[in-house]
Amino acid sequence: MPEHEAAGSLATPAHAVRDFLRRRREQIAQRWADEPLFRTVFTVSRDEAVEAGKVVVDALAQVADAERVEDPDAAGFTGVREQLARMGAARSRAGLSTTQVSSELAALLPPVENLLVADLEQEPPERQRECSTALSVLLGTLRLVAMQTALSEGQALIDRQRLQLLEVATPVIKLWDGIVAVPLIGTLDSARSQVVMETLLNAVVDQHARFAILDITGVPTVDSLVAQHLMKTVAAARLMGAECVVSGIRPAIAQTIVHLGLDLGTVKTRASLADALGYCLHELGANIVNAAPEGAGRR
Repeated sequence: MPEHEAAGSLATPAHAVRDFLRRRREQIAQRWADEPLFRTVFTVSRDEAVEAGKVVVDALAQVADAERVEDPDAAGFTGVREQLARMGAARSRAGLSTTQVSSELAALLPPVENLLVADLEQEPPERQRECSTALSVLLGTLRLVAMQTALSEGQALIDRQRLQLLEVATPVIKLWDGIVAVPLIGTLDSARSQVVMETLLNAVVDQHARFAILDITGVPTVDSLVAQHLMKTVAAARLMGAECVVSGIRPAIAQTIVHLGLDLGTVKTRASLADALGYCLHELGANIVNAAPEGAGRR
């Protein structure tokens, strides 16, 4: 019996799989290079796919060496998470669903399992089953790691897009020289309130604004945390040298503010955006003249 087979008979199933992976590293990588998951991601050359396969095999061998074949947090997987994320993202961009990507990951097992069976053909059936089971669990854990990584990357992308949407949904409008306004529509939460503050303060600086109008006509309700954020926004604008006017406070929001005991004594409020603009223009020294009704004569 060859020396490596004798040593394998004495090793644990995980260590036997480790030795097998290191011994068959080249063959496994060559077979994986022909699988859709590798072939369609590494399109520059087949050698690139083979090298990527070797990296994954090395990671699996490290995990098996630590006998943590069931642990997705095993140290061996750390080095391949970025690569797995890249592969998963590439297949997702190609239009594959999460289920399809998972199926492609599952397809990596049969080529390796066939090599293992050939290596262990002289071993007792029980030994073959133990090693095959260890290999299956190890590849299953790799599949889990890949899916976890893909989901994490997907969530990070969603978070970035959500922030971008918040910024787009919080436009700052220049109404007049020295006057900017933020018309808010929809539900306000803490994250969006923070974006409102940052966007408004940046506009105050960029436009050299003396007045900033926060119009919340389109906001149905606010909670205590959001109300406090709005108050902080008003205070921050004042520190930047701009007076903040809040307009369009609905009855429900007014009641919430009263129940919370928030002091609006230092905050200018107006019933509507038009009233707030009129106030700001008056403070700037502009004269507002109402046009005479059409057809009306001068008095």
